[in-house]
Amino acid sequence: MTSQFIIKEIQNRNQQVYKKLFGDLYRELVIYANGFLFDKASSEDMVQEVFIHLWEHAKDITIRDSIKSYLYAMVRNRCLNYLKSIKVNDSLHLLDFNNILDTSFDLDSLSSSDKQILHRQLQLVIEQLPKKMQQIVEMRFVNNYKYGEIAAELGVSVNTVKTQLQRAKLKISAALTQLILLLLHHLN
Repeated sequence: MTSQFIIKEIQNRNQQVYKKLFGDLYRELVIYANGFLFDKASSEDMVQEVFIHLWEHAKDITIRDSIKSYLYAMVRNRCLNYLKSIKVNDSLHLLDFNNILDTSFDLDSLSSSDKQILHRQLQLVIEQLPKKMQQIVEMRFVNNYKYGEIAAELGVSVNTVKTQLQRAKLKISAALTQLILLLLHHLN
C-alpha cells in the first residue's frame, strides 16, 4: 500500500487500514519517542496522541513523501514540544544524537573494560546531579520504586518526579554522549 492510498483510506474512515498502520508502526514509534522522553508510558501516550491526531485530522493532512516519515516527524515534534513545555532545553541536539545511538549502536559490543569506564562515568555524572534529583534517580533505577511511590515518599507530585527523571536522563545522556563517541572511535 502506498502512502497516498493509506491516507486516502484513512480520510475515508477506513478503520482496517488505520488499524493496520497502527499495528505496523506503533511499537517502533514508541521506541523512537522513548529516545527523547526516556519514559515508556509517556512515549506510548505520545504515539497514541499522534495516531489520534492522524485519525481526527486526516481530511486536513497532505503527505508528500511517506506516511511513515510523516508519523516519525510528528512524534519527534511532539516529544520536543513536550520537553520544551517542562523546560528541558536541547540546544546541542543531543537528543537526536542519543536517538541515533540507541538505534544504531549495541553497547554489548563494548569490551568489559570499556563497559567499566562507561559505568564509572555514569556514576560520576549521577553524583554531580542535584541532591534531590540524585535521590529520585536512585529510587527509580536502583530501588525500582514506581513514580507514585517516589512522589509519596518525597512529598512531591508524580509530574515532578517524571520531570526530574527526564531532566536527569537528559543530563546523563549529554555527559555520556562524548564518552560513547570516543569508544565508538576506539572500536573503529
